Amino acid sequence: MFPGSLRRLRPGTVAVSCLLCLGFWQLGQGAYIPAKAWVAQELMQRAWRRAEDGDSRPAPWPWADTWPLAKLSAKGGDIELIVLAGGSGRTLAFGPGHLSASSLPGADGNSVIAGHRDTHFQFLQLLNVGESLLFEMPDGRHHLYRITSLDVVDSRKGSIVLDTDNPMLSLVTCYPFNTARPGGPMRYVVSAEMIY
Repeated sequence: MFPGSLRRLRPGTVAVSCLLCLGFWQLGQGAYIPAKAWVAQELMQRAWRRAEDGDSRPAPWPWADTWPLAKLSAKGGDIELIVLAGGSGRTLAFGPGHLSASSLPGADGNSVIAGHRDTHFQFLQLLNVGESLLFEMPDGRHHLYRITSLDVVDSRKGSIVLDTDNPMLSLVTCYPFNTARPGGPMRYVVSAEMIY
């Protein structure tokens, strides 16, 4: 009965079935990255609590080569993210990362934090000049920054200054937001100066 029923399938039915399968596969692929980012933030919250208890480099999961460095709050506390040590692609898949060549939040110089535009740093497009960004360190210190500029820059033609006289902050992500094209040379940079 099975071989005969296959012969009776219409080409249109087979095509629709294939398109449905492909659509469900694409839907799953599209949901994978945001789901991974959400789960990672939950695991990093647990690692953050261990850092607050004095663990100097608490790995969020056993094979992690990064650890929670700071907690970033924005939009009056509506946005709260764990910032990881390092800016490798592997680190940025799980959360925003502090570039190790830059200064730590609160220290003299420019602290550079990078993140993906379609997950953790999507909120950057909602920020305005004059708004505040709060960094909490595991030892309980807090650093408040005020946004001074929002810029779109071409990464091929410029770079971010790291050696500044005052404590500064640069949040960096790819630009434009909400595009299907990955990568590209354009960057969205939120610059802020430390208030305390």
